[in-house]
Amino acid sequence: MAFTKDLKRLVLPYYWVNLILTFSYMIGKKIVPICDRLFPDKVECGELDMRESEILFFLLIVVVVRARKTGSMSMVSYLSSSFIYTKGANLILWFYADTKLGIGYGVLFILVGLIFPEPVYKGPENVTYFRGSDMEEEIKREKKIVWVVTFYTAWNPSCVNFAPIFAEISNQYGLENLRFAKVDVGRFPEVARRFRIDDSSLSRQLPTVLLFKDGKEHIRRPDIDATNKLHKFYFSEDNVKAAFDLNNIYNECKNNPLKSPKKSKKDSSEEHIKSE
Repeated sequence: MAFTKDLKRLVLPYYWVNLILTFSYMIGKKIVPICDRLFPDKVECGELDMRESEILFFLLIVVVVRARKTGSMSMVSYLSSSFIYTKGANLILWFYADTKLGIGYGVLFILVGLIFPEPVYKGPENVTYFRGSDMEEEIKREKKIVWVVTFYTAWNPSCVNFAPIFAEISNQYGLENLRFAKVDVGRFPEVARRFRIDDSSLSRQLPTVLLFKDGKEHIRRPDIDATNKLHKFYFSEDNVKAAFDLNNIYNECKNNPLKSPKKSKKDSSEEHIKSE
């Protein structure tokens, strides 16, 4: 099922255009007719030289290491986290082969980023979007409500990839007393500071998911131990359900629904008069 969803997302222009840019140099160098037109009498077509092989090997290492750090679990998340590095390596290769082609690729790189931004999830969800300080007020207002809150930024690939997973979980488990929410710490950095979340471009804490019970933080992923060491967490649907014990919490909340406030005798008599 997850693989099918990934294939459907790959049809979007963002992915196939970036895949073309990712393999552009290999295509231009390996396919002889194209190579002859691009590099007349400048390079040997059909083969990569030692320097080009070194750049591609270094790129492979960077992509694998970065994907592991970001917790990429699916094909789409691997691609999203690697595009910036693969396009950067292609830019170097094009400049190495021909300065003019390098400039042309650089312009194309920028245009593609502007015209085809990474798609965001727009499907069904049962999620509340908090705006800064109203989050803590809402969580503490009714302590019998369990809140699962994602702290994210719009520009972080890991956050973008986690959005459909969190939406699916919210649709499965959302109740009146088990609610799901998100807060954009890119727009509200003060919230990130209050909850000790690094929102920098090199952060390994994005996204961070917190479960609040009785108005207080109960579970956090990725979590930080007493020595301030961050424990990596892979944000797959099954991992999130297990880490936050959502099945048991769902059953607990379902068996103990919120009670409606009791009406006073005065209110009841007023309603009776109105009905007459």
